[in-house]
Amino acid sequence: MTAMHRKLAKVLKALGLLRYDLLVRRVSHYPRSDEVEAGELVHVVDGGVEKWACFHCPGACGAMIPLNLNPKRRPRWSVKSDWLLRPSISPSVHQQNDCACHFWIRSGRVDWCADGRPRRKVPRQHR
Repeated sequence: MTAMHRKLAKVLKALGLLRYDLLVRRVSHYPRSDEVEAGELVHVVDGGVEKWACFHCPGACGAMIPLNLNPKRRPRWSVKSDWLLRPSISPSVHQQNDCACHFWIRSGRVDWCADGRPRRKVPRQHR
């Protein structure tokens, strides 16, 4: 069923009927940076326990961002996805590196905070 939802979302996007920047792919292990493809959020769930949400920064740096989903650790985020596998993350994501991006992910879209776009061009990290 998940593969069908992913294909439907991609077809709707290609037809201009759906807009998103990220789709969810669920795995049971923490991914290497090169295992996270552009346009996807990897949702790590192991033994029914949500652990990580990993994706590449939408700003200039392209660094892999791992967000902790474990409720026993701080800081932590929550991730939900709709039936077309578009993720929403709460709270916002604020990069503390040179990129300094600050954004929300809502229904698979990157929504930049007012001060959130990268202020300067930083070199992309190797993936």
